Amino acid sequence: MEKEMTLYEELQWRGLIKDISSEDLIDKLNNGGVKFYLGTDPTADSLHIGHYSTFLVAKRLQKAGHTPILLVGGATGLVGDPRGTGEREKADAKVIEQNYTKLKAQVEKLFGIKTVNNLDWFKDVNYIEFLRDYGKYINVNYMLSKDLVKRQLEIGISYAEFSYMLIQGVDFKHLHDEFGVTLQIGGSDQWGNLTTGIEIIRKLTGDEVYAFSIPLATDSTGKKMGKSEGNAVWLDLEKTSAYELYQYLFNLEDSMMETYLKRFTFLTRPEIEDIMSKHNAEPEKRLAQETLAHEVIRDIHGEEEYQKAVEISRALFSGDIKNIPSNLISKVFAKVDHIDITEEQNIVDFLANNGICTSKREAREFVNAGSITVNGDKVTDLETVISKDLALDDKYVVVRKGKKKYFLGEIK
Repeated sequence: MEKEMTLYEELQWRGLIKDISSEDLIDKLNNGGVKFYLGTDPTADSLHIGHYSTFLVAKRLQKAGHTPILLVGGATGLVGDPRGTGEREKADAKVIEQNYTKLKAQVEKLFGIKTVNNLDWFKDVNYIEFLRDYGKYINVNYMLSKDLVKRQLEIGISYAEFSYMLIQGVDFKHLHDEFGVTLQIGGSDQWGNLTTGIEIIRKLTGDEVYAFSIPLATDSTGKKMGKSEGNAVWLDLEKTSAYELYQYLFNLEDSMMETYLKRFTFLTRPEIEDIMSKHNAEPEKRLAQETLAHEVIRDIHGEEEYQKAVEISRALFSGDIKNIPSNLISKVFAKVDHIDITEEQNIVDFLANNGICTSKREAREFVNAGSITVNGDKVTDLETVISKDLALDDKYVVVRKGKKKYFLGEIK
């Protein structure tokens, strides 16, 4: 019988630990009872799939008897952290505040984690006192040695973003003093910021605190899954529907499957090994992708939303467009060619005038061959009129040419 893994061994097996500040942390992780925090800045009004892996680590620690706190950086969000790719735009204070409120509600609902805002302890900080009390203890050479700072120095870094590391270090000190937090976790790109907090606490209190970093979630090309990379898949149902999330996960490459099942689910090692064995034997069935989609969507949005996503996918496959809820039509067909319908036209003129077919002759050929459907119904009558009477919810006209080519018309 296989020996049960310790928490640390499981985190390693899942590929969820990159750097660790001290070997002493291993026993503390395995024994439970640690208060820890992770942070995110409210640069958007929702978390995205790139955050999800990190937040699941917090959930794993919580299940193992540790106590999480989430810091949403109302203060650090106004400053901006160096990305190594260029200076962030100056943040709008009102937007940051609105985003904080939404993120707090989202995190408490999805993960049940206590949330704090570092603006609460930074808003009245005196600048001279800050430099005296904290700036004196962190050497500039130490800060310059950190990877993100070094990368951004090549293209220029503002004083504000250079200071971010020190501010995050003070956050750790505040949470240590206020709540007894002794561990900070975060993405591997935050390692310099994580260790700065350890340095400040050690120099000011003599206390031993810890940190470990988590490899960043990346897509199949190695790009970070995040808003700044332009490929965000949001955890907010209004921003990314369960169907869109399902499609995203279901269409991930086979090469990513074992990694994602380990990092994005609570499935056990034997379960994942069994799934991958079956998947590799018949990859065309996409068992691993289906399992990943089920586990992630059920965890974030619930079983009902997962079932809806599956039903929409089946409706698309079968051409039964009328079974797709009208409020999701625009999201389901967000990436297909869009057509504004401003006047009634017969099907032949409509297909030719909107570039669905190259000519009226081709349009007639496709209709006569039964290769055009409108809202799931095959069109064979050349005199069929595209109008509001045909539209779903008096608004949408979904046209399919052949087996897979879709177009979305919207009545204007």
